[in-house]
Amino acid sequence: MLIDDDHFHDQCGVFGLFEAEQAANLTYLGLHALQHRGQEAAGIVTSDGARLFVHRALGLVPEVFTEEVLGRLPGRRAIGHVRYSTAGGSHVKNAQPLAVDCAHGSIALAHNGNLTNAVPLRAELEQAGSIFSSASDTEVLVHLIAKSRAASHEARVSEALSRAQGAYSLVILTPEELIAVRDPLGLRPLCLGRLGEAYVVASEPPAFALIGAEYVRDVEPGEMLIIDDFGLRSERPLPDSAQRSCIFEHVYFARPDSHLGGVGVYAARKRMGKRLAHEQPVEADLVIPVPDSGVAAALGFAAALGLPYEMGLIRSHYVGRTFIEPENTIRNFGVRLKLHPVREVLEGKRVAVVDDSIVRGTTSRKIARMLREAGAREVHLRISSPPTAWPCFYGIDTPRRQELVASNHTPDEIARFVLADSLGYLSIAGLREAVSGEASGEARGFCDACFSGDYPIAVDLPSEGARTKLPLVGV
Repeated sequence: MLIDDDHFHDQCGVFGLFEAEQAANLTYLGLHALQHRGQEAAGIVTSDGARLFVHRALGLVPEVFTEEVLGRLPGRRAIGHVRYSTAGGSHVKNAQPLAVDCAHGSIALAHNGNLTNAVPLRAELEQAGSIFSSASDTEVLVHLIAKSRAASHEARVSEALSRAQGAYSLVILTPEELIAVRDPLGLRPLCLGRLGEAYVVASEPPAFALIGAEYVRDVEPGEMLIIDDFGLRSERPLPDSAQRSCIFEHVYFARPDSHLGGVGVYAARKRMGKRLAHEQPVEADLVIPVPDSGVAAALGFAAALGLPYEMGLIRSHYVGRTFIEPENTIRNFGVRLKLHPVREVLEGKRVAVVDDSIVRGTTSRKIARMLREAGAREVHLRISSPPTAWPCFYGIDTPRRQELVASNHTPDEIARFVLADSLGYLSIAGLREAVSGEASGEARGFCDACFSGDYPIAVDLPSEGARTKLPLVGV
């Protein structure tokens, strides 16, 4: 049985470092800190200055990398990747980093994001004779780099990216250098750190803290960093664009202890809860979060309303990606594996439940049912983000639009479906204010297409027929 938590999922996390002792072991730790960004596959490529050494496999980081495996990855330079598939399926051939030998030498590439024009680029490359070994859009970039006739690795990367559209944070390793680059809109995060004399890059700063490195700054949108034996230099090979970083990173994807774009994720989530309390107050006896992603917002919500904050749901941290379900199916089995209600907290109470988002609504329904079975008198659901009504095409695994419950049902209809006495969402303006820390929410640009349908990069929306309301099927 696959455990489905009915959340959006980030595609992956990337990590790289240049000139450090035990590079493979440090990269292993860095990937461990980024495990929340992808639990399907992991990979590390190292360099000893002459060759590349590769290991990739399906599984969590501790499952993929044993002490014996890490011992077969020599060198002082490395990049790593954790993956949750969006483009391409669940197969080891789609695990990253991808590593190839071409006319320009050996090169390895790890990618967080999604190329919106990968399909036509792949068709063009195949027509010209390129042979693909995976279904990943990352391999399109590898072929574009390999086919370039530019004089240097960074020039070949720049030429390839001039053809690419979409979201990407890349780490690229050759025997001689490490290259890190972020798309012109800054849709996906990428940060720079320092470990003594070594440079480190990662999707999020907590990967630095785990290995004792210091966060330096975010990689700027459209910036390319080249790190080699001469140090670090920054180039701007891509056209300037107004920043549109993914606002959902602050809602759910990023670790609470991260800082992205100068904004503390934990503090932003507390502000979301406070603003939610202002916009969607409720008469309740207590506030509980859906752990772990709803904790910070629930704290802010409870504080703003002067209500007690309690842990009415306890989460198991020992549930893997799959589990054998008993033959006599237990109702709400998957959710019960992860969450268990605390009856003495809930019994006879009017409960305000704070979660970060609703996707299909099936998990929210199961949680509300569990709370009622544990004695809750009323269940009021509050969501610390706006209704997720549009799919993401920039590296986030999302259902089709017709599967997103908010795309074709009102909040009142959703409330009835999820068995809640009331349902309230945070507004887009409220979310922007909470993340930016400014009332206008315009201090920096965000992509909020999953809430607004305002896509900063043109996409061909799949045809899903008439926008009729699909029946809500209870589970």
